[in-house]
Amino acid sequence: MRQLADFEGAWRFDRRVTEAGGRVTHVAGRAVWRRDGAGLVCEEAGEMQLPGHAPMRVTRRTLWGPGLCVAFQDGRPFHDVPPGGGAVAHWCAPDQYDGHYDFSRWPDFRVDWRVRGPRKDYHMVTDYRREAP
Repeated sequence: MRQLADFEGAWRFDRRVTEAGGRVTHVAGRAVWRRDGAGLVCEEAGEMQLPGHAPMRVTRRTLWGPGLCVAFQDGRPFHDVPPGGGAVAHWCAPDQYDGHYDFSRWPDFRVDWRVRGPRKDYHMVTDYRREAP
């Protein structure tokens, strides 16, 4: 069973985004969960490889609170991570986000999202590997 403190520290990540039409985008980078009050801030920075384009630098920031509550950078709720891994969902009108956390290879873990709706249709898989201290 994962707890908030388990995520603190630095991780390498590899992300694959497969669009409904078959185009695959890769992102590789580093994610750092650092203490911020009662929770953690997760800051990801990486390089996105989009077919037919020059590599781009990308960033993402989420807020992780007690009970593994994840929020967007602006504080809006995103989802709660099941401590043992499992399904999560988020409705972002008009699109549905269905995800799954897999902690079976801890300290490596995987987050899998399937996003469907009139604006979005893709499958995103991110693998995280803990960096050596």
